[in-house]
Amino acid sequence: MKKTFTFEALPKTPGELEALPEFEMTTPFMTAALTIAALCRYASSPEDCVQMLNLLRGPRPLSPFDLQFLRDRLTGRPYKTLSFFEGALPSNDYTPAVPYAVTVEDNPYSYQNDGYATLYLRSGGADNPRPVTLRRRGDGKWLLWEQVLLADVRPPKSEDPWA
Repeated sequence: MKKTFTFEALPKTPGELEALPEFEMTTPFMTAALTIAALCRYASSPEDCVQMLNLLRGPRPLSPFDLQFLRDRLTGRPYKTLSFFEGALPSNDYTPAVPYAVTVEDNPYSYQNDGYATLYLRSGGADNPRPVTLRRRGDGKWLLWEQVLLADVRPPKSEDPWA
């Protein structure tokens, strides 16, 4: 199953994230889409990004290792997170179409462990979809458990010496 989520604007603060209808997080698809929206904030405000990710993680905030990982993967590479939105390709320097649309999909192996879901997002700069794992809390909300979204993607045309 595939579900596409559309954002007129990406959230800039934790309050803006909480105001989005997807923040009810009653499906793992909602939380996966919000994860991309939150990660996009890193380029202009790492602090806001971390606060938003911590909201999505619930009782398990980011660890010092997680914070260093975000720094290592995202500093100077804002295109990496934008690459998950429709229309964002290396050829257009990962400029997504507005409104921002992100598609989240599952597969036959997404629900192998009770209370967990591993969903996938496609990047315009990668050959294979990237996984994000969500965990269902006792109240039915799906929280961010783990994301493997930040591996490198093809460089944007403006940074590719071979383009």
